[in-house]
Amino acid sequence: MTERLILISGATGQQVGATARALAGKGFKIRALPRNPDSDAARALAATGAELVKGELDDEASLKAALAGAWGAYAVQNTWTAGVEGEEAQGHRFAKVARAAGVQHYVYASVASADRKTGIPHFDNKSRVEDTVRSLGFPSYAIIRPVFFMENLPSPWFLNGDKLVSALDPKTVLQMIAVRDIGQYGALAFTDERFKNLELDIAGDAATMPQTAEILSGALGRPIEYMQIPMSEIRKNSEDFALMLEWFEAVGYDADIAGNAATYGVKPTSLKEWAATLKK
Repeated sequence: MTERLILISGATGQQVGATARALAGKGFKIRALPRNPDSDAARALAATGAELVKGELDDEASLKAALAGAWGAYAVQNTWTAGVEGEEAQGHRFAKVARAAGVQHYVYASVASADRKTGIPHFDNKSRVEDTVRSLGFPSYAIIRPVFFMENLPSPWFLNGDKLVSALDPKTVLQMIAVRDIGQYGALAFTDERFKNLELDIAGDAATMPQTAEILSGALGRPIEYMQIPMSEIRKNSEDFALMLEWFEAVGYDADIAGNAATYGVKPTSLKEWAATLKK
C-alpha cells in the first residue's frame, strides 16, 4: 500500500519537529515545510527521511504546491514570528488550502484553553482558527492544545544567569509540557482512530516558579533563585504576555494529566526528567 503523505508546516519549530520525528517509521511519508530549509534542524529532519519543500505560510500558491497529494496535514503557526493577526491569517489560510487540496485528516496545533475565551490575544486568535477548522468539513480533524512549554524556561524570557525571572506569584501553579510529549500526541493524532474529531488539552507536569527554580538548580548544578518582577515590567514589553500571566494566576490551564496518560498511553515527562536533559 502506498504510504500516506503528511505535510508538516514549520517542521523545524519545536513541537512540529518533535511530531515529525515521532512519526518517523510509522508508515507515513513526511513532507516538511520548514521556515529555513538550510538550518541544522531542517537537515536533521531530512536525515530521518522527511522530504523538505520550500513554502511560505503567507504564500497560498506555495502551500497548494506543498499540499499536493497530501492525505494529512499538521498545522502550526507562530505568534512570536508572525504577530497575532499574522498568525491567525496563516491559520485560516493553511486550513482552507488543505481542505481544497483534499486533505483527509487535518491536525491543528493550538494552545491549551483556547476554547475558554481567555481574553489573551494569542489564545483567542487560535480559537478563531479552530472555528475555521471545524467549519470546513474535513473528513476528520484533531486539535491538539499544549500548555506552557518546558523548553521556554531556559530562554532569556525566564532564565537570566542565576535567576528565574517572571511576574507570576510564587504560589501560582503552572501546568507545563515537554516538547517530546507534544510530539508523541501529535503522532497519535495520525495513528490512533480515537483522535478523529478529537480536541485535547495536553500537559505533563505542574509546578510553581520557586519549585521550578529548585529543579533547575539541581539539573544545572548551580543555585537558581526565583525572582518575581512587577507585572508592569512585563506589560512594557508585551500586553499580550502580561495578560497571559495574569490569566495563569486567576484561572490557569486545566489539562487532565493523569487521565490523558491513562487513556492514550503517553507517559508524562516530569519537569525534573526534562530538566535532567539540560546541559550544565
